Amino acid sequence: MSALVEAFLDALAAERGAAKNTIESYRRDLGVYLDFLSRNARTPIDAADADIRALQAQGAAKGLSPASVARRLSAIRQFHKHLFVEGLRGDDPTLALEGPRRRRPLPKVLGVAEVAKLIEVAREGLDDPARRPSERLAAARMACLIELIYASGLRVSELIALPRSVARAKEPLIPIRGKGDKDRLAPLSEPARAAIKRYRALLDEVAPGVATSPWLFPSDGESGHLTRQAFARDLKRAATAAGLNATRVSPHVLRHAFASHLLQNGADLRVVQDLLGHADISTTQIYTHVLDERAKAMVRDLHPLADEED
Repeated sequence: MSALVEAFLDALAAERGAAKNTIESYRRDLGVYLDFLSRNARTPIDAADADIRALQAQGAAKGLSPASVARRLSAIRQFHKHLFVEGLRGDDPTLALEGPRRRRPLPKVLGVAEVAKLIEVAREGLDDPARRPSERLAAARMACLIELIYASGLRVSELIALPRSVARAKEPLIPIRGKGDKDRLAPLSEPARAAIKRYRALLDEVAPGVATSPWLFPSDGESGHLTRQAFARDLKRAATAAGLNATRVSPHVLRHAFASHLLQNGADLRVVQDLLGHADISTTQIYTHVLDERAKAMVRDLHPLADEED
């Protein structure tokens, strides 16, 4: 039976380009499923919907979170869909099953003015010749990182691993290799381009040897480029200096700000999905509260009877 799981995981990697972490997550969840079926003298070939419901109930009884229960069901559902498509069984026992209802928390989002303040503080002293070159370089790098992630909506892993060639980009879009080795184009604004140019000029001046690294944000660590932990730490310091609550600020929050501010200004949800690199529109739908507020504002501002009272 484990061979069936491995064949499914191979197909998942080959046909959908699933990331390594996703594959391992599916393998763990399906391992639990196979063990449960085995203890009940069943296999995936003869399992019924009642067996899967029993496993879900067992997980909930053991304190498994609704999100984990839903994730396990998703893995089992995809597995049985594969078995059906491959002709290994003639039905799909998961079709009538529903996962636990769960509310996705709204993403933390900074306002436009808060992001502007963060960038302003990061730039402070950047052109002050009285400051030490290393301090000016650190300020240039932080300003560049914030400008870039807010302008492009990159994942932090994508941001820190950008190649040095991005500094020479002349087009308003840059190629990104994202989750699951999926390629997409991310926007590169003029302010972001200017921040890259300023940062790289200082890097060439202050650390010419480091500047030859193939990475846009080189470091002397094992990876050769800035780590996500270092960026997150320095970003919290910048947030505190800007008078913001540091617990509200992270690289991922800036990615959320990119998406939310685009939607607030009229961008289509499908376009934002593509820019974020979401494989499924349901992931992008965490931002529908922005669309709801925009719809309310449109009715309030544009409906001819909106101001009339009964």
